[in-house]
Amino acid sequence: MKYLITGLGNIGFEYVETRHNIGFDVLDVFAAKHGLLFESDRLADKAVCKFKGRTLILIKPTTYMNLSGRAVKYWMDKEHIPVENTLTIHDELAFALDTLKIRSGGSDGGHNGLKSIQECIGTTEYAKLRFGIGNQFPKGRQVDFVLGKWKDDEIPLVNLKVEACIKIIESFASIGLSRTMNLFNHIKYQTDQDHQTS
Repeated sequence: MKYLITGLGNIGFEYVETRHNIGFDVLDVFAAKHGLLFESDRLADKAVCKFKGRTLILIKPTTYMNLSGRAVKYWMDKEHIPVENTLTIHDELAFALDTLKIRSGGSDGGHNGLKSIQECIGTTEYAKLRFGIGNQFPKGRQVDFVLGKWKDDEIPLVNLKVEACIKIIESFASIGLSRTMNLFNHIKYQTDQDHQTS
């Protein structure tokens, strides 16, 4: 049982810890928890995790966001991983910062990484872990917002959600998409400092 877990982001120092790179950040934390090291490989930095009898191939595409699908398609084919055993982690403007959603299907929502994956694998029916980043930016400044770094007061909630993402990845690989959706999709995340109503 093999699974392909893809974290989307851009390579390069200028993109480190930006909203658009949250997929990379999630996989880095997952790798640290499981004692893994990423190594440079074809079209991606790759690490391999053994978890509950499954093999998880973790990739951070080195193609830049707009060509992420090339890496996903290559590793799906090389490792003979069916589309239902893939999970892609990405930033999501349509959701507030307190939200994580896992789902299959749906449009790319203007996300260039998802658009590339859809074009390369020929379907929108693949599991996506959508990391809400909010949309608190002035008109016309979407790119600056997405490629900007987290605000200091956002970081505790971001870290909390990253930890939740680790559990979601483990759940997806062990009990599947539907049960994982039922467990996690209703949660609104907040830190001890937050007093917002969910």
